[in-house]
Amino acid sequence: MGTLIQDLRYALRMLRKSPGFTVVAILTVALGVGANTAIFTVTNGLMLHTLPVRDPGQLVELLHHYPGEPEPGFNGFSWDAYEIMREGNHVFSDLMVGSMNSFTVSTDNLQPQTAFGGVVGETFFQGLGVHAAAGRLIGPEDVHMGDHAPVAVVSWSFWKSRFNLDPGIIGKKIVVGDAPVIIIGVTQRGFHGISHEAQQDIWLPISLGPSPGWGFGLLARLKPGVPIQQARTEMAVLFQRVVNASDAGPFVRAMNLRIEPAKNGVTTPLSQMLSTPLTVLMATVGLLLLLACGNLAGLLLARGASRQHEMAVRVSLGAGRSRLLRQSLTESLLLSLAGTAVGIFLAYFAAHALIRVFASGRFMTGLPVHFQALTNPDAHVLLFTAAISLLTGLLFGAAPAMSAWNTLPASALQQASRIGESKTRRLVGKGLVASQVALSLVLVSSAGLFVGYLSHLRNRNLGFERNHLLLVTLDFAHSGYNTEQFSRLSQELVTRLDATPGVSSATFSVMSPMEGPGASSFAFAEDHPEKQAQASINYVVSDYFKTYGTPFLAGRDFSARDHAGPPVAIINEAAARNCFGAENPIGRRITLSHITLTKGDKTYEVIGVVGDAKYNDLQQPAPSTIYADLLQQGFIGSQLAIRTGIEPGRIAGAVRRTEADVLKAVPIVRIMTMNQQIDSSIVPQRLIAMLSAGFGTLGALLAVIGLYGLLAYTVARRTHEIGVRMALGAAATDVMRIVLRDALWMVCAGLVIGAPLAFWGKRVADSLISGLPVASPLPIAVAAAIMIAVGLIAAYLPARRAMRVDPMVALRYE
Repeated sequence: MGTLIQDLRYALRMLRKSPGFTVVAILTVALGVGANTAIFTVTNGLMLHTLPVRDPGQLVELLHHYPGEPEPGFNGFSWDAYEIMREGNHVFSDLMVGSMNSFTVSTDNLQPQTAFGGVVGETFFQGLGVHAAAGRLIGPEDVHMGDHAPVAVVSWSFWKSRFNLDPGIIGKKIVVGDAPVIIIGVTQRGFHGISHEAQQDIWLPISLGPSPGWGFGLLARLKPGVPIQQARTEMAVLFQRVVNASDAGPFVRAMNLRIEPAKNGVTTPLSQMLSTPLTVLMATVGLLLLLACGNLAGLLLARGASRQHEMAVRVSLGAGRSRLLRQSLTESLLLSLAGTAVGIFLAYFAAHALIRVFASGRFMTGLPVHFQALTNPDAHVLLFTAAISLLTGLLFGAAPAMSAWNTLPASALQQASRIGESKTRRLVGKGLVASQVALSLVLVSSAGLFVGYLSHLRNRNLGFERNHLLLVTLDFAHSGYNTEQFSRLSQELVTRLDATPGVSSATFSVMSPMEGPGASSFAFAEDHPEKQAQASINYVVSDYFKTYGTPFLAGRDFSARDHAGPPVAIINEAAARNCFGAENPIGRRITLSHITLTKGDKTYEVIGVVGDAKYNDLQQPAPSTIYADLLQQGFIGSQLAIRTGIEPGRIAGAVRRTEADVLKAVPIVRIMTMNQQIDSSIVPQRLIAMLSAGFGTLGALLAVIGLYGLLAYTVARRTHEIGVRMALGAAATDVMRIVLRDALWMVCAGLVIGAPLAFWGKRVADSLISGLPVASPLPIAVAAAIMIAVGLIAAYLPARRAMRVDPMVALRYE
């Protein structure tokens, strides 16, 4: 411990004597460690946290998906499916059922509050192995309660925030929605349901909840010794028996069952959407950390060369090489620890900035997402940060430490009397710079690839006009309006908005483009039932297509005379092609076979065909889409779209005032432009493009610093040689050419190393993100040009310094 303290004191003195170097080194480490910690913090919170339950590694979730839909699928089943799979399987010790809901909770002396929770089956808590912190949890006697009063269970955090840990909570009556229930228990501390980002605070017996159709989530516990593949095989056969025996429609009968591990919680749209971007970003920040280590290793080698005489003297005076090695590593680890401390500070703000980007996205869950929970550090984050801090110190400190270890006193003392440096040291320094250029090339080319991909997504033809379009989301849930009142008031609102200066047209619909998937169905021509197409359904009013700028290809728009007539629909070009082929669909009939309906299929007369428009995903082809008349179907549309002739934001105030005058009981949930909604639908692509561009810029900057540091050090070490050359007649331009040539050689060597890595990285990225323009060599070519440019910029100042060397001063150097 005594020698360790001496080493620390000496390292602190040496770092204090070189404040410029120390600041650059600490900031370099901070950027590398901070970026890694920020991305890992979010990744850990979203995908690596295990559920606080008994033996979470044995938990699996059941999902289904229709062929062609994104995997893994949707965790939602009917009650009949649950009962058949519970009784018929031989691989699960428990099959737990529940659904997620939001409730309005009120008590005698507290204001009503919206709480997120769910309804659960009789074995939910028992199967998970969750214990009660107070009272008891829901069991069979509560699900099959007979004449007993309804009950509820609350979370420990809800107990604390709402009831201040009052021990008298057991037996307390609260009102959930409109139903009075009695609290019978509190779950163990830290348990918030089976999803980390959608935390639950109140649970009711499943007998109290509404029947959600195919909306019951299933979670199972594997029997001891049963592998997951065996469960997949058995349950796939059982699931097909379930859907074939049910009266479900063809949509359900075509579904496949998937069983996935659930130790980290159930799959949510948020985790599905962000898993790939976070994987890509973890790889990117890993490269950035390597680049930072290479940069610091070069700086420390250059700094170590100036201390070569000192090391030789210390060895001559009896210092062991292990002591020199330890001293060098102590200094490196001290820099690493200081940089890590600053990096953790930066990571806190970076993680919250990432959360703000996530929060701007579209999440088709209807669930309150607890983003804050994703940034809470835990043991995983602390261990990760400690590990990369130690690894970073060893990586960038290894080369200087080995240089100190290999110090030979006699040759080092003789070297101090000569000018220049050893060939080995020059090669190591140049190799480090070339490696930095190679890694920077990968980062910059990746940034170009992802930014170009994002630009392509934003600029592709969507089938509607995105500019000058304002979207207003309304909440009719507690308005008390019926469909007749909505019909009258919505038409009055549209009429008044049309008269507003700057407004071209306005319309209502159930969903708007890029808002998320609406209803789905199988569609087929009545006289060609064999031509089935999976279709999206939207309910709209007249002028919808005019407002959105989707062109009519044939037929007409909805009109008031349709309201009292037979059902009519407008279809897009894809639906016409898939259901009618080359035949004219106008006047023909199309049938929609809904997910759980067979006898309840609805048939519409096709009155128009419009162009294809993207509604769910910018990357996928426009789906077959059926537009039904919202007013004819008796629905209420919550999406108001307004086409403007001016900047949409300028009329937002007038829209709010007009809406408040006409729809007095309907609050506005959100106002945004169509461009903002498009951006909210591509958060993963925006996130990757934004951060990869930032990391690419940072990588290029680190390469500049590394190249500049090495060249500046080299010029200083070669001052005598430069003086001799100039004394013998070399011109200043010759000296500059020598320095620039060395810089270009190092940059070109890095490009040769980095180009294959960049091409390999493009193939890896393409395997994770579909649609990337990997065939184009343009991003790598542009990145190479950028690296050559930054190399010349980095070499300019050392080259100018070399040109200004006075031969007489240089000849007297040292």
